[in-house]
Amino acid sequence: MAKSGAKSQLRSREAEGANDTRLALIGAAIETLKADGFAGASARAIAGRAGCNQGLVFYHFGSVVNLLLAALDAVSAARLEHYGASVSRVDSISGLVDAAAAIFQEDLNAGHITVLVELIGGASSTLGLGPEVAKRIAPWTQFAQRSVDASIADSPFDAVIPSGDLALAIVALYMGLEMLSHLDGDRAPALALFAHAKRLAALFEGFGGSTPLTAKPQTPPDVPMPEEAP
Repeated sequence: MAKSGAKSQLRSREAEGANDTRLALIGAAIETLKADGFAGASARAIAGRAGCNQGLVFYHFGSVVNLLLAALDAVSAARLEHYGASVSRVDSISGLVDAAAAIFQEDLNAGHITVLVELIGGASSTLGLGPEVAKRIAPWTQFAQRSVDASIADSPFDAVIPSGDLALAIVALYMGLEMLSHLDGDRAPALALFAHAKRLAALFEGFGGSTPLTAKPQTPPDVPMPEEAP
C-alpha cells in the first residue's frame, strides 16, 4: 500500500502539471488571438499551438470562450501591474504623459491591445461575451480615474473636472488610438497627440496643476488572474 506522503507528492505533481497545462493554453490563446484573430481561435488551433490535446481546453476551462477570457485576464493583469509601476515613478502631469506614450509604443510593438480588440469584435456574434469583456475593461477605467485624481489633487481643477468622465475618455481614446494604429500601421498621428498632450500638461502645470502625484495609483486588487476565469 502506498504511503500517504507518496500520495501527497503524486497529487502535488499532478496539480503542478495541470497548472502548467493551463498556463500553456492561456499563452497559446493569447498568441492565437494576435496571429489569427477571434475567428481563428478554435480549440484545435490553440491546443496545437500549446502542444496538447484540444480536449484539455474544455477540461480546464469548460469552453473556448472561457479560455479566451482567461487570456484577456492574463494580459490585463500583467499590463496593469506594469502601468502601475510606471506611473508610480512619475511626479508630474508631464511625466504621466511621457509614461503613457512609452507604454503606448510598448503595447503596439507587443500587440497586447489585439487580444482585447479581437474579443470586442467577437462579442457581437457570441452571446454573453460582451458583458464579460466590459467587466474586464472596468479596472482600466478605475486605474485611469485614480491617476487623474492624484494628478489634479489640491489643484484649481480639482473641483471642476469630473475625474470619472475624464478617465472614461482617456481609456476610450487610448484604445481607439491603438486600434487605428493597428489598422493602418501608422503610429505617427497617435504619437503626435501625445506630443500635444505634453504641451497641454505643461500649460496645466503652469496654472497650478503641478502638484506631485503623491497618491500613487496601484494595480486594482480586483483584476481577475488567469486561474479565476469563469
